[in-house]
Amino acid sequence: MTAMDLTIHFTFLPHDDPDASLAFYRDTLGFEVRNDVRYGGMSWITVGPADQPDTSIVLQPPFADPGITEDERGTIAEMMAKGTFARVVLATADLDGVFARLEASGAEVVQEPTEQPYGIRDCAFRDPAGNLVRINERR
Repeated sequence: MTAMDLTIHFTFLPHDDPDASLAFYRDTLGFEVRNDVRYGGMSWITVGPADQPDTSIVLQPPFADPGITEDERGTIAEMMAKGTFARVVLATADLDGVFARLEASGAEVVQEPTEQPYGIRDCAFRDPAGNLVRINERR
């Protein structure tokens, strides 16, 4: 079997407050803003690391899909409130420094830097929409 030439280009995370999400991803994490589209009272914000121009996170309204039913909207809202709807895993060579910066920003700490039994050292936060942001230490 021949390997395919694939990269991760976009991933999507829901947000319920574009300004709070922008402040977290741009000002706290230091991501650059690549696009900010506001339409019909909704907002799609594309962010990513400056040194990785081909990899982005799109912060999107969770209910933008017209096919979502009212029951599904309720379920999504409940899961976002509990922080169980979406997640992203980032990586850094300076886990302790990143943790200190995020903690100082007031971001909600879920887990302090911990050596996991499966061989990864990481920490976890919640973004303003409740999405879980895990940060692995690159070794």
